[in-house]
Amino acid sequence: MSSGFYLYGILPAPLAETVRLEGLDKAPVQSQVIDGFNFLYSEAKQEKYLTSRRNLLCHEKVLEQVMNEGFPNLLPLRFGLVVKDWEAVTNNLINPYKEKLEHLFVKLSGQREVSVKVFWNSNSEMQGLLVSNPSLKQKRDMLEGKTLRMEEVIEIGKLIEEGLQLRKEEVINTFRNELDILAEEVIENDTMTEEMIYNAAYLIPWDSEANFSEKVEAIDQKFGDRLRIRYNNFTAPYTFAQLE
Repeated sequence: MSSGFYLYGILPAPLAETVRLEGLDKAPVQSQVIDGFNFLYSEAKQEKYLTSRRNLLCHEKVLEQVMNEGFPNLLPLRFGLVVKDWEAVTNNLINPYKEKLEHLFVKLSGQREVSVKVFWNSNSEMQGLLVSNPSLKQKRDMLEGKTLRMEEVIEIGKLIEEGLQLRKEEVINTFRNELDILAEEVIENDTMTEEMIYNAAYLIPWDSEANFSEKVEAIDQKFGDRLRIRYNNFTAPYTFAQLE
């Protein structure tokens, strides 16, 4: 029994009938035209979908397959969006946001979203800091084995923290200086773990990805083993398709 429609995204044109995609609950993916907007959907078998790895991957796979079918500038919708009927889509999405949706299609035309996440090992960086700063290392070594006053603990901790921050800024500024000029728009997101030091999304011309990738590779080689870089060159443009 259907619980309505599960929505994946909005296309600038209808999905070809020859395209065969499998969505959540193995339901066939289709497109529905409403007021000029083409909604990618499958029949929902549940009123609410669990945010599981399997379901999330299925949602993303549908979007990626559609992008490969010639719709790179689709507008992705958040995971778990189930509507009872198409009237709800008209009332809650199209009527209040029609102009913004049209603007997003123009903005994303010929563009793609790529992302860069940068990780380091804070313990290794601290050792590198001490090696590159003999006076700081000497000061820290002189305090080892001693009973320290609180102000001494605070002082050495502050010096190390400031040194690590400078090293972090050196890395981040390298990415900004090398990559920002290649992008139409850049959004820096919050880091998600203690070891992640940079997290950014870039909106770049679709055919310039190879050059962008080479720049990321060059930065990776520059810093060597200090960094782990996670580069995603093919993803639905969630970051740059925000309505608000």
